[in-house]
Amino acid sequence: MSRRLPLLLSAALGAAVLGAAPAAHAQPPAAPAPRAATTAPGTQPYASYWYPNTILGWDPATDPDARFNRSRVPLQPRTSDPALKANPDARAGEGKVASLVSFGPTSNNPSQGSADADYYAFGYWQYVDKLVFWGGSAGEGLILAPNPTVIDAAHRNGVKVYGTVFFPPAAYGGQLQWVRDFVQKSGSRYPVADKLVQAARYYGFDGWFINQETGGGDSSLAAELRNLMQYTKAQNGTEFMWYDAMTESGSVSWQNALTSANDSFLQDGTKRTADSMFLNFNWSAGGLDSSRSLARGLGRSEYELYSGIDTEANGYNTGVDWNALFPAGKPHTTSVGLYRPEWTWKSAADRADFYAKDARYWVGANNDPSDTTTSSAWKGLSTYVAESSPITAKPFVTNFSTGQGDFHNAAGTRVATGGWNNLSLQDVPPTYRWLVSSTGSRLTPSVDFTDAYEGGSSLRLSGRLDAVNTIRLYQTRLPVAADSRLSVVLKTPAAGPTSLKAAISFTDAPTSFTTLDLGANSGTGWERHTLDLSAYAGRTIAQIGLQAEGSNPAYDLRVGQLAVYDGAVDAPAAPSGLTVLGASDVVAGSSQSLRLSWTASAGGAPVHHYEVYRRNADGSRTYLGATPSDAYFVNRLDRAGGESSTTVEVEAVSTEYGRSAAAAATVSWSATPPTATNLALGRPATASGRCNADETAAKAVNGSVNGGNGDKWCTLTSSKWLEVDLGSARTLSKFVVKHASAGGESSSYNTRDFTVQVRSASTDPWTTVATVTGNTAGTTTHPVNTGARYVRLVVTRPTQTADPAARIYEFEAWGA
Repeated sequence: MSRRLPLLLSAALGAAVLGAAPAAHAQPPAAPAPRAATTAPGTQPYASYWYPNTILGWDPATDPDARFNRSRVPLQPRTSDPALKANPDARAGEGKVASLVSFGPTSNNPSQGSADADYYAFGYWQYVDKLVFWGGSAGEGLILAPNPTVIDAAHRNGVKVYGTVFFPPAAYGGQLQWVRDFVQKSGSRYPVADKLVQAARYYGFDGWFINQETGGGDSSLAAELRNLMQYTKAQNGTEFMWYDAMTESGSVSWQNALTSANDSFLQDGTKRTADSMFLNFNWSAGGLDSSRSLARGLGRSEYELYSGIDTEANGYNTGVDWNALFPAGKPHTTSVGLYRPEWTWKSAADRADFYAKDARYWVGANNDPSDTTTSSAWKGLSTYVAESSPITAKPFVTNFSTGQGDFHNAAGTRVATGGWNNLSLQDVPPTYRWLVSSTGSRLTPSVDFTDAYEGGSSLRLSGRLDAVNTIRLYQTRLPVAADSRLSVVLKTPAAGPTSLKAAISFTDAPTSFTTLDLGANSGTGWERHTLDLSAYAGRTIAQIGLQAEGSNPAYDLRVGQLAVYDGAVDAPAAPSGLTVLGASDVVAGSSQSLRLSWTASAGGAPVHHYEVYRRNADGSRTYLGATPSDAYFVNRLDRAGGESSTTVEVEAVSTEYGRSAAAAATVSWSATPPTATNLALGRPATASGRCNADETAAKAVNGSVNGGNGDKWCTLTSSKWLEVDLGSARTLSKFVVKHASAGGESSSYNTRDFTVQVRSASTDPWTTVATVTGNTAGTTTHPVNTGARYVRLVVTRPTQTADPAARIYEFEAWGA
């Protein structure tokens, strides 16, 4: 295996923007300034990052962003039954997977998601043991804490989360003084280590990945780094993963193995230094064998060694000696460390492409973890590592939410439109994606983003039904009581039999399913079917699935919720003390961003999350967001007409999806509403696709054309469209479109032919209000006299030449 660059370079190059090109860091960055505290009372909170000396001044009591970065989801225990592994060649309880992921830049990484569906919503947690929240750079900060959405999702799936400590080389801005600052002492204490512990405990994550690649050190400095980790471990449970770069001599020399030059960073005599080590990417079969022997000789497991695979550039096209790691028919040699698996998202043309690539990365080319046969050398991680499941206690509820969507539904009702991402709201994904057995045609399970019962997605089963189809979904360990129930919420295209049964197996016969008929739907809406499990009291559910049986050439059914719980659905107590901590103008007199806090529910059923709404004049509610925490940032609250105040509400949702009464607060409007403004500014935007991970629909409504050539929406899809939800029906007077040359690109890239369309409801047909052919200008203005909530730009000829990419720097909708 050939490794082109050490780990540091990818980190340094990716610090400015996700997937940045090497030229972005051709020159070392300027000397850093300490991160300034947020000053505006209602502005966006971001994930925390520091330098060694600036973290010493961090105090969550005085950091206004801190409470928005807290995870409230504890790490869940997991189960893994070798008898239920999907792939016969996979092994349980041996090699593990660590995933090093950059979810965004080091700075300006929103704490609680954002109004953009285009996001790395990872969904194969069942194969991962640890997730490293990757980042850090000389120009922003070296110490990066994970944001709470990632912690929430990982912990819900039983996966530990680490922050990153990154010391780059001098060529990329590194300073040896930063390493010395990191290990500074005060008496017998290591003050920076104490702050690392405080941050991990306060924010709710599990440990730190330390990547020390700054040259010029000596054995004394290396010893102090070991002492710091040993000091920390002697006092608390904060974990460390050490990257194979600095050696015991203090020099930076990648060993690509556990050797006598670096082994004391894992185990120092009788002292445990790090909990695990990430081996650099240039490993060999012989090196891994010797690493295993040395680890055992130190009294450590070889599975605490994570052999690195760099997939940042080539994803599943990366060459890997899999047999050295996971020899066929033999115990795994070490664990595996995957560097930048979000390649599947960064390289995708759209969400469907991302989901296809992510499936191939994790479960192979057949989208079936049990069948990873392929001519490709990359067979998928499910070939080697057996699935784990966090479903070990009731209640268990899934809405098949991926943590992203183009709208938000609550109990089957549309309460918000527009793109969003928030991994705090991601449900535990199916353990098996996808396992379908049939003697005839096989149905196709998929995540459907066109409808949902709760959140923004559902499970869809479609295809020709001509034989019994058994769809295995979840591995579990759920004890059945006398009052246990299983409920399934379904939607069918027409009233009548669903041709569907719930399928469960028990730990005394884990591979044998018992089925329970779900009956018929009375209409075409969402309907709940509740099954009594009392006949199985005293047994433990090992698997949950579905079984379809009948004859239908075009079977099509959506599953909106699947739940196992005891007794009636319980509601939590209401939260109290809802407070507007601060508000900031998005558009003066027209919209604001808010920081909210409340007192968590006391009593009643346990809370899964809190939902935030605005109360409308007609009594209806519009969803503003959700969090498991007791504080939330609302990125945009729109004023309705000339109202002088708006009521916002927060209600608790229990782990069984019962809902509490709401706590309420009032937001006042003081400024006069503007007579005309760009109503599309900052609004939720969706699009047919994107050219790369940075050129999303949101860039076309961010109010800027000056952010370089990436400050635009770009797409190469055959159908090219951009849609914006204005939040409510508004009176529109003109549209302004800023094309390629408005952002500094060649005028030959200006859009030639396009239309502007509007509609008032998501179910209405589109009405064209402007048609343009033969345009050459960089900025075009299109007067209209219309009312609409949704506006859409459709590009029919993207450039003046044969270039196929549409490039739109801004799409503005002006009105009142």
